[in-house]
Amino acid sequence: MSSLTPKKVGNMRYQIDADSSKGMRVPVTIYADEKLLAKMMTDRTIKQAVNVSTLPGIQEHAIVLPDGHEGYGFPVGGVAAMDAEEGMISPGGVGYDINCGVRLLRTNLTEGDVRPKLKDLVNDLFKSIPSGVGSKGAIRLNPSELDEVLVRGVSWAIDHGYGTSDDADVCEESGQIANADPNKVSERARKRGAPQLGSLGSGNHFLEVQKVAEIHDEKAAKAMGIEKDSVTILIHCGSRGFGHQVCSDYLRISEQAQKKYDIHLADRELACVPNKSEEGESYRAAMFAALNFAWSNRQMISHWTRKSFERVFKQSESDLDMKLVYDVAHNIAKVEKHKIDGKLKSVVVHRKGATRAFPANMDDVPSKYRDLGQPVLVPGSMGTGSWILLGQENSMNTTFGSTAHGAGRMMSRTKARRDFTESEVKKSLSDKGIFLKSLTRDGVVEETPEAYKDVDAVVNVSHELGIATKVAKLVPIGVIKG
Repeated sequence: MSSLTPKKVGNMRYQIDADSSKGMRVPVTIYADEKLLAKMMTDRTIKQAVNVSTLPGIQEHAIVLPDGHEGYGFPVGGVAAMDAEEGMISPGGVGYDINCGVRLLRTNLTEGDVRPKLKDLVNDLFKSIPSGVGSKGAIRLNPSELDEVLVRGVSWAIDHGYGTSDDADVCEESGQIANADPNKVSERARKRGAPQLGSLGSGNHFLEVQKVAEIHDEKAAKAMGIEKDSVTILIHCGSRGFGHQVCSDYLRISEQAQKKYDIHLADRELACVPNKSEEGESYRAAMFAALNFAWSNRQMISHWTRKSFERVFKQSESDLDMKLVYDVAHNIAKVEKHKIDGKLKSVVVHRKGATRAFPANMDDVPSKYRDLGQPVLVPGSMGTGSWILLGQENSMNTTFGSTAHGAGRMMSRTKARRDFTESEVKKSLSDKGIFLKSLTRDGVVEETPEAYKDVDAVVNVSHELGIATKVAKLVPIGVIKG
């Protein structure tokens, strides 16, 4: 057996023991079923997790979630917690699309209400919400206005007429993380970001009009205002070119600092700096600015989504009950308290392609959901479905309060472009009753459902292990892509 072949240590739980000869400081834990694990073994997912386990200050284990696949340095679908005092912070542990995340809006419309007007609705949404590579938002910001966005996030958007204070109440960190510092952001990042606020972008980002196909937890669904056959909207996007540039800048800074801090890496893509160092503090402040940019971005897109529904259905957003259910980040690092060896300890939790999944009765869970647990949003591919889950206590014991963030890619974009045509993908979706509007051919074929793992299988692992449990399944009826 290869030393990189995980051994089964429990139901849907696999492990690679810490091997000091490889520089491993902690074991690697993989949460997956046999098929998902087999897919991980075909790329560098497991090797990358082993590399993460060598980082100074890492606590307990390096984690691969069921949607895990190869990424930059860290696997996507990975979690690592570092000692906040003595450990590292790594830009690669967050990724290029800082606060790529999702938010879910509900309505009181049913599929029957929406179907007759679906094409009009999708066309209006497509016209109202800029998408595609390099897409620019509908507003222009001067430097001081951009600074305000970077510090205030969702609050800035709400104060400028994009939504209401209720929206901030159901965002992770209330959509405004403290200690963001625009002065730690490069001029190039600012120039890339300023024109892009209020745009969807490209790649796997999307806006979906969905119907609630299944309810698994009536109590939680009721608390979220979700009913079977009702129509919801899922918005998936991040910090655009702004976050990408912040990551690029600080990867370079981190690489240059390796010698200064006598850090020896298993892979240069793991470039990191001590969390408490000047470089670490600067990266965190810039990364937090990108978090706030992304939350503001999704807030503005939510506003325009509501306006599209108002135009098409000739009712106000309040009459349509277009409330925000929740907004969660998928690429983030922040200090949290977790039990390590039986004692609460401050750790920097890196979630790269991972969703926070806090249980009930935690202060960080919005008051509306504190008795239930945190809503967890897990998008699938555009032809399958997405899930609402509920964070559970076992997440704190197993995954530093985290779960999977989506289906997880299993086919490269190059292979998807080679193997599928735009007409094939569109016909396949149309046969399922899904109307797709995309700016480009590549936006269609690269994101074909066949390029992704089975989101139901990914969610089942989380559900069976009691990390985050099923509330409702949502299936698309209309999709907008870049």
